[in-house]
Parts: sequence; C-alpha cells; structure tokens
Amino acid sequence: MRNHPAVVLVAVLLSTILLPVSLTGASVALPDIGRDLDAGLAAVQWVVNGYNATFAACMLAAGALADLFGRRLLFAVGVALYAGCGLAGAFATDIVLLDLARALAGVGAAAAATSAGGLLAESFPGRARARVFGLFGTALGVGLAFGPSVAGLLIEGFGWRAVFAGPALLALVVLGLTPLLPESRQPHPGRIDWLGAVTFTGALLLGIVGFVQGPETGWTDPAIVLAFVGSVLLLAAFVRVERRRPDPMFDLALLVRPRFVGILLAAATIVAVLVPLLVYLPSYLTTVVGLGPGAAGATLILLTAPTLVLPLLGAALVRRVGAPVVIVTSVAVVAVGAAWTTVIGPDSAPLSLAAPLLTMGVGVGLSMGLLDGLAIGSVEPARAATGAAMINTARLASETVAIAVVGAVLATTTGGRLADPGFTGGLHAVLWTMAGVALLAVGVITLLVRDRAAAAPPSPALAATSDPPVAAAPPGERPR
Repeated sequence: MRNHPAVVLVAVLLSTILLPVSLTGASVALPDIGRDLDAGLAAVQWVVNGYNATFAACMLAAGALADLFGRRLLFAVGVALYAGCGLAGAFATDIVLLDLARALAGVGAAAAATSAGGLLAESFPGRARARVFGLFGTALGVGLAFGPSVAGLLIEGFGWRAVFAGPALLALVVLGLTPLLPESRQPHPGRIDWLGAVTFTGALLLGIVGFVQGPETGWTDPAIVLAFVGSVLLLAAFVRVERRRPDPMFDLALLVRPRFVGILLAAATIVAVLVPLLVYLPSYLTTVVGLGPGAAGATLILLTAPTLVLPLLGAALVRRVGAPVVIVTSVAVVAVGAAWTTVIGPDSAPLSLAAPLLTMGVGVGLSMGLLDGLAIGSVEPARAATGAAMINTARLASETVAIAVVGAVLATTTGGRLADPGFTGGLHAVLWTMAGVALLAVGVITLLVRDRAAAAPPSPALAATSDPPVAAAPPGERPR
C-alpha cells in the first residue's frame, strides 16, 4: 500500500476533518473553559485566536518548507505536533498553558494543511485532481458540519477537555499512516525565506494582540497602539522583502493576475463571515438564548450542514455555468444569509434560524474545495504546497483578523461579559457589517474574474471540470 493514492486520500481527508473540528469544538467549549480555569474573556479568546493566529501566520513558511524538505515529512511533523499539543491542552490546569498548547497546535495544523494540499496535487493529476479537491471540500464540510454538535456532546458527556483529546487521538491514527505516503519536494533546492516568514508572522500576531487585548486594556493604551503600529510596519516590510526576493514564499507576481486575486478575495470574504459566527454564536445561544452546549452545537448544523454536500455540486456547476459565476454567487449568498441572520434574538427558537443559517451555509458549501483547486492550479506542481499556502494564508489571515475584530466589538458592547445587555445589539451590528462587506466584495470579485476569464489560460483544476475537456498547457509550462 506504500505510495498508493488511496492511502494519500484517506490520510489527507482525515487530517482535513480535524482542523475545523478543533476550531469549532473549542468555540463551543469557551464558556466552560472560562468557568473551570477562572479566566477572563481576553484570556479565553486566545484559546481560539492563538490557534488561528499561528495557523495563519505559519502557513507560508510551512508551504515553503514542505516544497523544499518534503511534503510527507512536514505532514508527519505537523500532525505529530497537533496531536501532542491537543493532549497537552486536554490536561492543562491553567489558561496560560492551554493558550500556549493551542498556539503550538496551530503551528502543527499549518504544516499539515499545506503539505496535505501538495500531496493531493502531486498524487492526483488531471481530472482526478478536481474530483479529489471536491472530496477535500467535503471533508472540510464534515468537520464544520459536525464539529459543533460533536463538541457539544463531548462537553456534556465528558467535559470540555474531551474537545481537545478527541481530535488529538484521531491525529495519532493519521500519524500512523504517514510512513505509507509518497515523498515529494521541489526539484530544485532553494532557500527558506526566513525574513519574510518573520515579518509576516510578526505583523499578524501583533495585529491580533491589539484587537484581543484592546477592549480589556483600552484602545489608547500605549501597548495596544504600539501593537497596531508594529503590525503595519512589519506588513510593509514583508511586502518589501517579498518583492526583492528571487524566490519568495508569497509569490506577489501572482497578485497581478485579476482572476487569482478574485479567488483569494472570495475565499477570504467567505471565511470572514462564517468563522466568527462559528466562534461566537455558540456563546450567544448558551448565555442569552439559554440552550445547552449540545443544543447550541446542534443548531450550528443548520449553518454548516450544506458544506457537507455542496462542494461536489459546486464542481458540477462549474461545468454548466463556469467558475466565475459560481464564485460570485457563493459570496452573494453568504452576504444574504448574514443579513437574514439578524432575526436572532433572546427569544429565538433554533428552527427560526433555519432559513438564514442554511442560506449562508449554501454559499459556503458551493465554494468549498473549488477555490482551493483553482488556486493550486495556478502554480506549477513543483510549488504546489506554496500555492496551497497562499490561498490558505489569505483565508486564515482573514478569519483570524475577523474573529479578533468581532470579539473586540462584542467585548466592548457587553463590557467583557458576552451577555445581554449588549450581546444582541453587538451581534446584530456585526452581522449587518458582515453583509455589507460581503456585498462590496461581490462587486470587486465580479470585476476581477468576469471579462478576463475567457481570455486567460484555464488552470488544471478548472480544465479538469470542463466537459468536453479543455485543452490546457502542461502545468509545468504555465507562466508565472
């Protein structure tokens, strides 16, 4: 079974399920964690923000390392680190230790996720690539769809620690499969862009620190001001570093391609709406509406269930109407769902949220996996992991900043308690803002992907979904 594509698919899909489960499961557990460890809101928020921040910040470096030293190696290291930190978090007796374990788990998740995309692209060329990335999207959908409800059941049955122990044990199963995976790497040795990695990581982490700690210490506190200023300066330094390097880990040359930028913007916009709701809606449902953890997790299935079945439909729709139409429609539907979700209130019944949450989930599900395949198809196979890192970095950076910003808004409107009075009004303000930003993104994405789509060479992922087959240049000869 060594080097068999089926083993690659099983290992990658299992690891892919774990990542959203780790995020949504922790979100459902936040109220119990705060009570058990006697932690304030800012410290508890780092259970989610620490994981997401390091996940996003390490994506680019992890992709470059995977291409250079081997995707199987980085995948194994990432899964092992994720599993070990999950077990450490399950036994943590202090919020600082739990936050540290979660931050390190995010590093492991970044290594596993970027390597997984590269392993899939290497093992499944041509038409098979489109199909497996459809399954990749479905796996993400499984994690999103059942993560909150599984976490709620685990919390009610075994306590919040099971939310971290369960995924860690499954990660150990994935780790056992890694010796059977093929090794692949960039054929021409290169150098790691450490300066780029440091400046990007520092910029993202400082920005997150500012948003998370700002409501607690005050927005004018010198430390918060310095965090935001440092974030901007480091981001500018990162752009300068990447523009001057002959082999940058974030290929800024791709950003002159309108279609590629449109794909990144769509991915970033969708998760910026979805993920903050997955993080903070459970707290609203338990503290304001009065649901238990299990019922709150079950309610979120209304939002996440479409991601379980629609990724393959999204790939089929591309054959009928083209990728640009599917991309734009997905973001527009998410915007409508966000605005509709403002019907939520203290007296809301779970079924009253069915239509708006399902609507938002449809938009998310149609794009899941499709955007990844299109983005990875825009780079040559030798840097497939780096291509996966670019879209995942855009997605994770967007959702991490969105979680921090939404958390800052809700902490301000509720006085740091995440309870009414203030929680309902703050949540409504957040939802309307999300809807407006998503609608604005729809217009920009339409301009980026519309007219140029027919003239641009099709990516391998898109060509693989065309019927009849579309003639495409060999992936290795695609201009950068």
